[in-house]
Parts: sequence; C-alpha cells; structure tokens
Amino acid sequence: MAVTLSSQAPFARGGNRLCFVDPTDSGRCIKVRRPDFTVADRRRKKGFPKTLLPLSRFDDNREERQVMVALQRRYGEPLYRHVSRCFGFVRTDMGPGLVSELIRDDDGGVAQTLKKTLWDEGMTEACRQAVEALAGFWLAMRMPSRDLLLHNIVVQRAGDGGIRRLVVIDGLGSTGLIPMLLLPVALQRGKTQRKVANLHQRIQALLAQRGQPDFPGYHGLLLHDGRAEALGRNQ
Repeated sequence: MAVTLSSQAPFARGGNRLCFVDPTDSGRCIKVRRPDFTVADRRRKKGFPKTLLPLSRFDDNREERQVMVALQRRYGEPLYRHVSRCFGFVRTDMGPGLVSELIRDDDGGVAQTLKKTLWDEGMTEACRQAVEALAGFWLAMRMPSRDLLLHNIVVQRAGDGGIRRLVVIDGLGSTGLIPMLLLPVALQRGKTQRKVANLHQRIQALLAQRGQPDFPGYHGLLLHDGRAEALGRNQ
C-alpha cells in the first residue's frame, strides 16, 4: 500500500523536492519530487551536453540513496553524529519517496536550519561552538560533500533551548568525476578544507545581510513545525 502524502502539507520545500513528515513514523521524513518540477525539467534546465545524460542521473532521491549507502559502508555509525540517517525508499501517492531521519528538537518541533537560526539570532557563542564542532568533524572524517549550504544544515536544540548539535541533511557525495574517497589523502584533505572554508564564508555573507526586512529566499524556511497539531490543521 502506498503511503498517502498528498493530503498533508510539506514541512519544507527545496529546489527539486518536497519534504513531508512520515505519517507512519514521526521520527522520519519522506522526500518526493516536486510535482511541478520533474526529472525531465531538471535535465532540460542543465542544458547541453548534460541533456544527453539519462534521466536517472537527475533523480535526487536515487543519487542521495547511493551516496548514503557508500558513506555508511565507509564510516559506519560515527557518520551519524552530524549527518542524518537514510532508510531507503517507500511507495507514496506522489511517487517514490526517500525516507530519512527527521531531526527534531527536544520539544518535538522540527529543527530549524542554520540559515534561519543565524538570521534570527546572529552568531551566538553557542552557535559558533556548534559550527566549529561540525567543521572539525568534517575535516577529521574528510567527508565528501558538495558546498555546505546553510539551508542543508539543521540546528538541533536541547530541552533548555541550547544547541545540541548541527546535522547535515543534504548535499553529500563527491562533486568531481573521480570519487573523492579514491583520491590521495592529501587531496581529500584539501577538498574538505575548501568546503569548510566556504561554509564560513557563507555564514559571514548571511550575517552581513541581517537587518534587511526580508529573509533571503525561501530555502531554509519551515512551512510548519511538524508537530501533530500542525499536521492535523494541514490535513
């Protein structure tokens, strides 16, 4: 039986996918393709020569699942200190859905993104320490990733409102033709250092925009907090 998602509102929207609370498990989310932006649309947007590639190469869910299987094989349980878990595919009424760990705060709400947290609060000392912990983890693990975008990192809060940890929920995997984990260690380290440096630059760029009336873009904004009462209102 397919999982029904179309009767509820997504709690987040990305460029290519919608994220729903799994109606069978509140600790998981299901990512499906946006119905208004198909895999064919994404391939067409990339332009030539990428339009010659098969459609499967533009399926975010398929790519993410393959990356997570490879990372789990390499790193094992330590991976999940700062990366959300992936549980595989389910059939939904909106197409194939990829099931992932839904990072929630201790009060039950869906964790806010680092982008929204920085926009609202600035770089507090607790946030600075959390960013440094994530950066140190990334460097120590030589984690293969695309750019660490602020809306792909969530801030998990403890019951007292303090920051428990930062968790990367998207953007993992190698960007080059040769998988990063096959490169010499020195090159792996250099690539990872550049990703971490880019993260710090993105943070500074966002902080420089604070004070403007509007949040920059829709990426990084929750559409609802994922609690049962919110889900009930949206059904």
